[in-house]
Amino acid sequence: MISVVIPAHNEARVIGRLLDALLRDARHGEFDVVVVANGCTDDTADVAERHAGGDPHVRVLTTPVASKREALRLGDAAARGFPRLYVDADVTLDTAAARALAARLTGPGAPLAAAPERRLALAGRPWTVRAYYEVWSRLPQVRNGLFARGAIGVNREGNDRIRALPLVMADDLAASLAFRDAERAILSDVWAVIHPPRTFADLLRRRIRAATGVGELERVAGAGAPSARTAPRDLVAVAAREPRLLPAVALFVAVAVLARFGARAPLRAGDFDTWLRDESSRTGP
Repeated sequence: MISVVIPAHNEARVIGRLLDALLRDARHGEFDVVVVANGCTDDTADVAERHAGGDPHVRVLTTPVASKREALRLGDAAARGFPRLYVDADVTLDTAAARALAARLTGPGAPLAAAPERRLALAGRPWTVRAYYEVWSRLPQVRNGLFARGAIGVNREGNDRIRALPLVMADDLAASLAFRDAERAILSDVWAVIHPPRTFADLLRRRIRAATGVGELERVAGAGAPSARTAPRDLVAVAAREPRLLPAVALFVAVAVLARFGARAPLRAGDFDTWLRDESSRTGP
């Protein structure tokens, strides 16, 4: 049985979309799905129950604590099977993609962790958001890392690895850095649909949160630990390969500087619980 853990904080507008796609072609008992509605003030849990359609293999847990880290811990404790997938509630992952991730993690020589390719739903986004992601998606750390894909799958050994990690805001980045290149795989023919922000302000909120999470992770890991920070040479290489992206690279740098500045206050205060949430990607068609 393939376990799927879905942390969900106020995701009533999108949790049905994910569950419908995930379960649409699933065989009876194929997936053990645990939705953890954490600190919700909307009807996330009720919506998840309705879209589960009475399937006994889809369970909805609730906790008053609004914390993705706590939700992942609770979901992991309740999950029953391996391979195990951790899926963000605001992405779209269908039955075939979940099945393929699980298959890749099974058998001799399987990696410890696997993730899908990203399909960025950029339709209707302003040019600033589209330009940012044009550069971001070309960076080597982004292309090769497991983070920001909306889904990460692990087998039992991989699960042991990530359970030993410290609980940090940038949980997917921490999980990505926990595996060497030979221990992880990106499935080029399997996709998760990622829904980027619809406004520049929400993009900046996301990037401040990311910068805060990276700063926390670096504090916890200490000097010399692996890092996924963007190096200037990577941006130079993007602009050299595709000169048309030079304005987008300049925008990317500006966003990075603003995000680093915005992360200074929470890093000084040690505030790693305030989740700067992008609501815009959860609205519209």
